[in-house]
Amino acid sequence: MTFDPFGDFATEGYLRNYEKEKDLAILKRAENASFMTGLDGAFAHLAKFKVLTYSDVLTTHGILFGAIYPWAGQDRSQTAAKLTIKKGAVIFANAPEIRAAVEYALRKGQDKAYMKARPGEIMGFLAYGHPFLDGNGRTIMTVHSVLAQRAGFSIDWSATKKDAYLDALTKEIENPSKSHLDVYLKPFVRGPIAYEQLAISIVHAPGLDGSVQDAELNEVLGAIEEPMVKAQYEAMLVKRKKT
Repeated sequence: MTFDPFGDFATEGYLRNYEKEKDLAILKRAENASFMTGLDGAFAHLAKFKVLTYSDVLTTHGILFGAIYPWAGQDRSQTAAKLTIKKGAVIFANAPEIRAAVEYALRKGQDKAYMKARPGEIMGFLAYGHPFLDGNGRTIMTVHSVLAQRAGFSIDWSATKKDAYLDALTKEIENPSKSHLDVYLKPFVRGPIAYEQLAISIVHAPGLDGSVQDAELNEVLGAIEEPMVKAQYEAMLVKRKKT
């Protein structure tokens, strides 16, 4: 099933990309090329600020994917404000809650001691926020790598396994702050690396090569106010609060 939150895939291609491309294999390769080309610029932007803000996350996405999507750098409050988005079994924050989730991650992630102790929790809140229609994984990993570097450590993403990481991330999103992802990442924590090496670290992370697998695509669960959608979303919030 094609992810089509705008409802115009037939005329505008996947997510209204500039080329109106409908072939996801082609588009994902173009996304990856844009990401690889933009990484240095994204890190240069983030290096300018002692304190990272939500605006910097938006700008990072714009730098990484501005060559592909006209909406790059805009969060779902602008692009899909009335839709609930999911991926597999995971339901992400609705538009009104995105910023709060990401800002919580940034606030805790810029407490160096907290970031070093709970890098998985920080990643989980960034992932739950899921600010963008596409490119979330690469954007939040870029930001997360900067937070880790500033806290005095790094994560050897090349040594992680895609399926195991995604399984731990799913558990972290569904049951936050229970160390699901912290435990998974612990064996891959390394000493700090130079800022100039962060891009190399990220590009070797499994799952960021632009390959297409239907199970990895976002889905529209439905309109936020639809009773069944609202019930599923509220059940997810209750579960997150109880755990």
